[in-house]
Amino acid sequence: MKYLMWLLNAAIFFVLFAFALNNQDSVTLNLFFGASWQAPLVLVILVALVLGVFLGVLVMLPLWLRAKRSRRR
Repeated sequence: MKYLMWLLNAAIFFVLFAFALNNQDSVTLNLFFGASWQAPLVLVILVALVLGVFLGVLVMLPLWLRAKRSRRR
């Protein structure tokens, strides 16, 4: 079972690595007030993923804290 999990993690890593290698083209992100940002596509996708996870945790944090407080009672 331990080796199966290791193989699954390795397969996911190599698929994501191949995705990153295939998406190195430069893209331009047009931001507000005429600002723009030029970066590789994989970096833009990674930043969007990290921001999404951060915002999701930030929104869920009050609910988690409220549930934790109610379990203590």
